Amino acid sequence: MELELIADYPCETGEGPLWHPQEQKVYWADIPKGILYRYDPKSGEHEEFFKSGAVIGGFTFQDDGAILLFMDRGAIKLLRDGKLETIIEDIPDERESRFNDVFADPAGRVYCGTMPTKDRLGRLYRLDPDRKLTLVLEDISCSNGMGLTLDRKQLYYTDSMVKKIFLFDYDQASGALTNQRIFVDSGDQEGVPDGMTVDAAGNVWSARWDGYRLTEYAPDGTELQRVKFPTKKISSIIFGGEDYKDMYVTTAGGNNKAENGDTAGSLYRLRMCVQGLPEYPSRIR
Repeated sequence: MELELIADYPCETGEGPLWHPQEQKVYWADIPKGILYRYDPKSGEHEEFFKSGAVIGGFTFQDDGAILLFMDRGAIKLLRDGKLETIIEDIPDERESRFNDVFADPAGRVYCGTMPTKDRLGRLYRLDPDRKLTLVLEDISCSNGMGLTLDRKQLYYTDSMVKKIFLFDYDQASGALTNQRIFVDSGDQEGVPDGMTVDAAGNVWSARWDGYRLTEYAPDGTELQRVKFPTKKISSIIFGGEDYKDMYVTTAGGNNKAENGDTAGSLYRLRMCVQGLPEYPSRIR
């Protein structure tokens, strides 16, 4: 594999990389600064694409290519042609919180987690295509990376601060999650599990915040390999490129490079011998 530094931005919390299939470009966010970045592998150019003026905790691409933004206070907005349309103004129970990591499923729903507040732990919601919002999970330390097994019958879900990736039975028809159990417990390891993705072989790739690495797991939870990085806070990961063999990895800690490394906050690319899968678009109307 070949590790390449793509865009050396000092992102405080670079997160949520996502491949845009229509544009053939990768997007990512700096959560607290509310900035979306974009990289074009054909030209090699990257740019600050959009500044929201508010936190961007996660985003998905709609099936028409527009961008669905999950922000602070439970706000959800649609970005199209540089203009924002409000989908949900706020969630009363999340006015002291913000979204953190989101995942669109094959039906176009979006599972969207929120951070803890001073009074309670975080939550996981499901946003359906008709804009109905359903509370799915409570008492989450830090809602993070998600992905589906290849048969679309189970969903991986990361709760970072308890250092566990869980597995749920997933019903594609209803979006229901049941039968929670532990897929991986990394309690005795350096760093905490953050963003994740699943490759075409069904293996799970998990970013390690404060762990200097990515970790690959087989579908049975066996650790397969670790990929080391020269910076501390590895935050998330996605496959992209024409053949989905380019792995894009976000990092964080650019506000303190003395502690986190000279390239903290940057976007990296790994050219892999494994292949990824396209992510699902959201279909929120």
